[in-house]
Amino acid sequence: MSNKWRACIFALLLLAAAPAFAQEAPAPGVNPPAPVAWSSLSPEQQKLLSRFGGQWDGLPPSRQQALAHGTERWLGMSAEQRDQARERFGRWQTLPSEERHALRNRWQKFQALPPNEQANVRENFHKFQQLPPARRQLLREQWRTANPTQRRQMVEHAREARQKGPVLRPPQAPPPHR
Repeated sequence: MSNKWRACIFALLLLAAAPAFAQEAPAPGVNPPAPVAWSSLSPEQQKLLSRFGGQWDGLPPSRQQALAHGTERWLGMSAEQRDQARERFGRWQTLPSEERHALRNRWQKFQALPPNEQANVRENFHKFQQLPPARRQLLREQWRTANPTQRRQMVEHAREARQKGPVLRPPQAPPPHR
């Protein structure tokens, strides 16, 4: 494996482990994360994490767990998924640092949501992605130009619509035959 690919994989693993860097100290009464023994990693994981081999025992357990989890995810991806991940990471690297910081903050806020709210966000994201590009652009523009009060109203309207469920229309009679 070339150094370029190793660097890319390492960067992806660091990105996957980013939430672990920003975690707060565990609350009292919560067990701290358990360390991950280097020997417990598969040979494939050790190869991906070879850069850390000599210092593995000195890493915080939360970082060890994040890196181990990142390698599991990477190894579980198809070649196409890996290519997509590399492409996304390439785009991430080109973002200005302020934008990367804002994205990290949004990700941390998402991670802090209860599971049902995370599911709602994912569902809304997928629905948004299924809209025609022109409609998505219109909605983005409406959001950008809205003031905070209008944005709250938009969010409230979306919540109400989601709670009501899909609008069912009564069946229409077929057109008369001539």
